[in-house]
Amino acid sequence: MTALMCGTGVTLVACDTGDPAQYSQSLDKPAQVEQGEQVAAFAYPSLQACFDANDMSDDACREAALTAIKDHEAAAPRYDGRDTCEDVYGAGQCVPRSGQNGSYFTPLLTGFVVGQMLNGGFRGTGLYHDQRDGGYYTGYGGRLGNDYRTGRTQIGVRGIDPPDAIKSTPPKVQTRTSVVSRGGFGGRMASSHYGGGGWGG
Repeated sequence: MTALMCGTGVTLVACDTGDPAQYSQSLDKPAQVEQGEQVAAFAYPSLQACFDANDMSDDACREAALTAIKDHEAAAPRYDGRDTCEDVYGAGQCVPRSGQNGSYFTPLLTGFVVGQMLNGGFRGTGLYHDQRDGGYYTGYGGRLGNDYRTGRTQIGVRGIDPPDAIKSTPPKVQTRTSVVSRGGFGGRMASSHYGGGGWGG
């Protein structure tokens, strides 16, 4: 578990999201296709960091980290070449993988985020650090942000726990052309399940 979450030596920090509609448009994602209601979130570079923070029980930390690894296996962004992947995540941050549809590259996990869900429980998923804008993203396209009013870290609920139709669909393998034309991250949210349109690779 620790090995999967030590791709970089950076410290996880919340990122300034600005206007969500403006941000979604910058990713060639329709403004109406949002990440859902913002929920309180906690981000950690390792399982031990979650234990040490005492934001939740150790069992909740373990469950969130295991879910992050499971999501990473299924939902990590995919790229057709190492160079394309490293353009987004940095040198040495991408590894080869293979699946039913061939070989591709995925970024290493930077850590994981735990969202406090609307039902009061917690859900975790992996985080990836986009070196181009400094943001931390989930495999489902959620961006770690900050609530200016409270100073609390937050994330859109669909960026951490999307509908099953999204979870069950492997991300598209992105090419250099799609990375350049769309700003690069994701390939997950292009779906009529969110009301049409999309920004998949």
